[in-house]
Amino acid sequence: MKERIIEFDPLIEGVLIKRYKRFLADIKLESGKVVTAHCANTGPMKGLLTEGAKVRISVSHSNKRKLPFTWEQICVSDTNNDEVWVGINTLFANKLIKRVIEKNLLKEILGEIETIKSEVPYGKDKKSRIDFFLTPKSSNPDNRNIYIEVKNTTWIKKNVALFPDTVTKRGQKHLIELKEIIPESKSVLILCITRNDASLFAPGDDADPLYGSLFRQSVTAGMIPVPCSFQFHKDHVSWNGIKPLK
Repeated sequence: MKERIIEFDPLIEGVLIKRYKRFLADIKLESGKVVTAHCANTGPMKGLLTEGAKVRISVSHSNKRKLPFTWEQICVSDTNNDEVWVGINTLFANKLIKRVIEKNLLKEILGEIETIKSEVPYGKDKKSRIDFFLTPKSSNPDNRNIYIEVKNTTWIKKNVALFPDTVTKRGQKHLIELKEIIPESKSVLILCITRNDASLFAPGDDADPLYGSLFRQSVTAGMIPVPCSFQFHKDHVSWNGIKPLK
């Protein structure tokens, strides 16, 4: 049985009517009621947006929110026409990866960790923020600080997960900055593959050739890519292991 990384209240199921204005999605619930949910994924969501697809949403009871619903998952078919639930909430990826680090599931790559900090300024003139800044324990043979950037990965071709699915100037900038901190610090790019039907990971050259070029330059310089795969369920997410790099 796969290890559960995060558990949550059961999500509400429905079907996708349409996604629009990047941040909004109209969803028809099983009761027949139509609700508008916030879409945290502002990208094209390549290969995912099929009207009538089954989806799952969460609900917040906070008075501060304009929309109580958040779109969390969508169901697609894999190459065998089996159902695959894909996590599309980009804000959820960092929570997943932090839990994976805390559970020592990346110990072979990162070593033993003393502290984990989020959104730490780094890069040229400290104008960027790294997703995670880790300090190693004294027992860690590599005493360098660790900088981790996380990328939510939902696009797949056949069995290969790909990032990005569109041109990303921000992503290009992150690769340059991750390369610049080598070798004084340990540079790690975690590809958070939020679906369980990928066997490999590769940079999305078709979507952003420059990103692919920068990715390979950074890996050659010493950046460590870690494709982490997960399986999404109605009330939890389970660990699906580290996938090879193509």
